[in-house]
Amino acid sequence: MKVLGGIVAAVLLAVFIGPVVVKLNEFALWAVAGIGFVLMLIDLVQSLRAKE
Repeated sequence: MKVLGGIVAAVLLAVFIGPVVVKLNEFALWAVAGIGFVLMLIDLVQSLRAKE
């Protein structure tokens, strides 16, 4: 269930932020959005590895 929730969250983040980043096409915005996405994925992996 955690995996499905994480995948849905990742897709929703990409769909929400992706068009803005592509339309504005600023390097700083790409960097911030990319870092945020990577941090979200790291958090997902850590939460999946943690014992409940």
